[in-house]
Amino acid sequence: MAKQVIKVPDLGGADQVDVIEIPVAPGDTVAQEDALIVVEGDKASMDVPAPVAGKILSISLKEGDKVSAGDVIAEIETDVTAAPVEEPTAAPAQTAQPEPVAEAPAAVASAEPKEAPILIPDLGGADAVDVIEICVQPGDTVAEGDSLIVVEGDKASMDVPSPSAGTVVSIALKEGDKVSTGDTLGVLKAVPAPTAAEEPAAPTQSAPEQQVSRPSEPPAAAHKDYQVERDLTAAAQVYAGPAVRKLARELGVTLSRVKPSGPRNRVTKGDLHHYIREQVKKGEHGAVGGGLGIAEMPDIDFSQFGPVHVAPMSKIHKITAANMSRNWLNVPHVTQFDDADITELEDFRKSMQAEAEKRGVKLTPVPFLLKAVAAALRAEPSFNVSLHKDGEQIVRKDYVHVGMAVDTPKGLMVPVIRDVDKKGLYELVAEASELAMKARDGKLKTKEMQGACFTISSLGAIGGTGFTPIVNAPEVGILGISKLAVKPVWNGETFAPRKLLPLALSYDHRAVNGSDAGRFLTYLVSVLADVRRLLL
Repeated sequence: MAKQVIKVPDLGGADQVDVIEIPVAPGDTVAQEDALIVVEGDKASMDVPAPVAGKILSISLKEGDKVSAGDVIAEIETDVTAAPVEEPTAAPAQTAQPEPVAEAPAAVASAEPKEAPILIPDLGGADAVDVIEICVQPGDTVAEGDSLIVVEGDKASMDVPSPSAGTVVSIALKEGDKVSTGDTLGVLKAVPAPTAAEEPAAPTQSAPEQQVSRPSEPPAAAHKDYQVERDLTAAAQVYAGPAVRKLARELGVTLSRVKPSGPRNRVTKGDLHHYIREQVKKGEHGAVGGGLGIAEMPDIDFSQFGPVHVAPMSKIHKITAANMSRNWLNVPHVTQFDDADITELEDFRKSMQAEAEKRGVKLTPVPFLLKAVAAALRAEPSFNVSLHKDGEQIVRKDYVHVGMAVDTPKGLMVPVIRDVDKKGLYELVAEASELAMKARDGKLKTKEMQGACFTISSLGAIGGTGFTPIVNAPEVGILGISKLAVKPVWNGETFAPRKLLPLALSYDHRAVNGSDAGRFLTYLVSVLADVRRLLL
């Protein structure tokens, strides 16, 4: 064993940089190129790697210290023995040559790379997780900690790192396989620790001098990729090591857009891989930034204009925002407007209130709207469809499930009433009331918000003369309802007061033509004007 002092290498001209992290501690075993400390200058941060593998004996720094090139970082105990240093001076020149020749075979044999299986590590209790990415191929050279595969469970994905540096001999898995803790991932031929046999064996007087000087001055080549970056881009302000920055450059990723998960908000390789996977998913599903060339919104400090209060969005609010952005960008919207004369409908509804109360329900306009929409979906089936994900087929539905938007303290929720066309008014009003209550109490189940063919969104209780609702894809239509208004309508002889309900029908023009929408809305208006048409 030999002790070696490790010093801070050239920092690219930077002086008195801050030590912001010390990833190792005395007693730790490190591989060559493992980070010993992380320093941060005015414009960027960098890892200072170990020039050799070995065991950390002591650390001379602490977080918050300032260091410059040449300052002592640590003392490390390496696997290189001291025998090659002493032998040339302890033995005559005539006997110096035979000894290295005799010892070389044993040293080389002990340093022969060994093949060993790679096993799946502990997955935190997860079992039979999916292999979603193979990061290496047989023949690839990997460093300790490099990702070999990426697995994904029910709640998260994770990289499976290489246990040591070496060459990948074989991979026993493929994408789509399921693995558990202890399963064989592949075979790795590990790189042996440095030995005396790997150093030049010539018994000259200059060899000891070279070996003695090496610990105090590591080769410059070992640090040529670790100089502080001096760019003025946003990425330079991100906390990330050189290896991560290099990978980001290779992938064309702007580091400032990657959400960090490492200590002190440090961006890791896993964060980069996760970011790339998310961008691919967004691109495949046409989400914001999915190859549409849309510029990001500017980041504005609103506190410069006056007092502000920043509050996190609720989970439901976030989901709604993402869905609305996706639907607005992907669906070519057209909205058609009309007024439904519901004078007779309202008279009939009010006349049935006493009977409804005996049945334990309050007869609101909601069940009439549900029945009318269900009848329109049956009469004009072009609205009871969804586009297939391949964009080349239409999925026609033989059921009629209608979503009903509900405003809740946590955000907008859309419970779904199933088989509306098969249920009566009292049954519908009871079910609608129950689902609305569950939505406001936060007790809706996931399945109670899935499977809608069409959605109704009503702002009638709030006010307004009209609005343009956004289609809730994969549905192809949505009906917006505004506040009822009494207006004079010409009946052929005179103007008479009528109760008019403003309707706005938004639809996906990829699946629905304007003539289809016209027929749908005209039929809907006629049914609301005379509910007896529901019997036809």
